Amino acid sequence: MPLQVPPAPAPALRSVLAALGSPTAVREARTPSLRAAQGPVSPELPLPVHVLDRITPSGTAPTRLAGWRFLIRAGERAVAAADTMLTPDGWAFSHFFEGPYIASTERALRHAEAMPMPYQPRLLSVPELYMLTLWLHGDCTADGAGGHLAPSDVLVPLAPAPPGIAAHHPHRASELLKVLTHRMAPAPLLGSPA
Repeated sequence: MPLQVPPAPAPALRSVLAALGSPTAVREARTPSLRAAQGPVSPELPLPVHVLDRITPSGTAPTRLAGWRFLIRAGERAVAAADTMLTPDGWAFSHFFEGPYIASTERALRHAEAMPMPYQPRLLSVPELYMLTLWLHGDCTADGAGGHLAPSDVLVPLAPAPPGIAAHHPHRASELLKVLTHRMAPAPLLGSPA
């Protein structure tokens, strides 16, 4: 089933296009692949980036929208990504970057395209674990900026994943949240009973 990619806010896309058109922004970016790209580059696959800061005792996971990420394609592959962020003046370009999450995101999206159910792709960051997942949201009509992590949603950890969590292995959100609950639990204070 094809993925139902949510539309990015128009100002977010415009800010990325303006940055790509700025020789200064591209030249000063710490992305050798973007600077070395031959021919035209284009922002594609806008994905809302949500952040999971905590898991409640009831097992729910409230998320917050942190920005939109665009994969920057040159020819047949993504060579970098561009992040945008919400400012008091609206959506603005944040930065370009490259690294293992670019190829890992592309790989996870290709596998998600082959799944029998339609999904809305998003990214879910778990900063405490230095973890990024492809979040396949079951409600394809939902606003990509909103929504709640549903137990039946699918999470695909991207490489590099934290130790003990297999990259590119799809998990029901309810299952992976149980694992993350133990990892995100606060450590006991020194001197307190274990």
